[in-house]
Amino acid sequence: MKLLICPDSFKDALPASEAARAIAEGALRADPSIEIDECPMADGGEGSLDALLAATDAERRSTRVQDALGRPCDAAWGWHASSRTAYIELAEASGLQALTREERTALHSTTHGVGELILAALDAGAKRLLVTLGGSATNDGGAGMLTALGARLLDAQGQPLAPGGAALEDLAQLDLADIDPRLAELDVEAAVDVDNPLLGENGASAIFGPQKGASEADVKRLDAALARLADQAREATGQDLRDQPGAGAAGGMGFAVAAFLGGRMRPGIEMIMEQAGMAERLEAADLVITGEGQLDGQSLSGKTPIGISRAARAQGVPVIVLAGRMAPGWQAALEEGVSAAFALADGPMDLDEALSRCADLLRDRTENLIRLIQATGLSTTGLSNSGR
Repeated sequence: MKLLICPDSFKDALPASEAARAIAEGALRADPSIEIDECPMADGGEGSLDALLAATDAERRSTRVQDALGRPCDAAWGWHASSRTAYIELAEASGLQALTREERTALHSTTHGVGELILAALDAGAKRLLVTLGGSATNDGGAGMLTALGARLLDAQGQPLAPGGAALEDLAQLDLADIDPRLAELDVEAAVDVDNPLLGENGASAIFGPQKGASEADVKRLDAALARLADQAREATGQDLRDQPGAGAAGGMGFAVAAFLGGRMRPGIEMIMEQAGMAERLEAADLVITGEGQLDGQSLSGKTPIGISRAARAQGVPVIVLAGRMAPGWQAALEEGVSAAFALADGPMDLDEALSRCADLLRDRTENLIRLIQATGLSTTGLSNSGR
């Protein structure tokens, strides 16, 4: 049997790479002859850089940048020299997970560090940039990134704006004259896992601002501030992309990537599967095991297990999903290529116990599944490509 293992991370418990290793260990306990292909995955959120590095053998690099509050931090990024491709995960520089709950401030957090990572990629000779936009602590519409890249955001007196989304209320001029000219030669793609527009009741501020520390009043301020940015961007570029699906991703970074970097937005799972050569890996597989922390109705909107299952269904490969929790609506996954789905818990347990035992639960559940498959006669022959 050839087993392709491609889970996402199990949030607060295991990164995708460790989840994949635990699943592999469980499978080999059941049958040491199984051929294993481990391919940790992500959908554009936290852990996407690790998935891209594992899939492509790109070099991990680190650059000293500003975090979301302007403090120095070391942010990792990936460099694939032969294709001159840089991989940047926004959350490495401007991520929400790096801030305590008390530090979260959607009004003043900045994407400046992301711009610094892009400069590092350009200095390395990048001609292609893949940037993942999940997990942001920011709501500045990419203003900080633009400043780092050489743009000037000025108030009515010609003074530079302070960092953060709230300062965009005073934006009177967006000057792109000194933006780094190397950006014109950079092919940019952005991985997103949402389709929200920039503004309004479904926009960046209203939907994602509260989790970044924004009050109801803050949301109104930030939405108006991003509208000013969109107006100035229209004057500077001749394009109005505020309503483009995905523009609201990462506090408006989707808008900034499209409007100022000429980037294309794609579902994160599609981008990462492409980089991982998923089509070829599926062609060689008899069975796929994937998973993440929770499987529910929202998983259909671009989450890893569903992206994997849709691709596997096209090639006739069965897919098993292992989830920390099966939440309402999970049954819809069965219509998207999932052959079967299982929760990890082997008895009553609280969340802390489930998180601490995640690796063991993955091993045990996988071992039992492989033993079941073999006991019912669906061994290598039954699940092979030739049997499809």
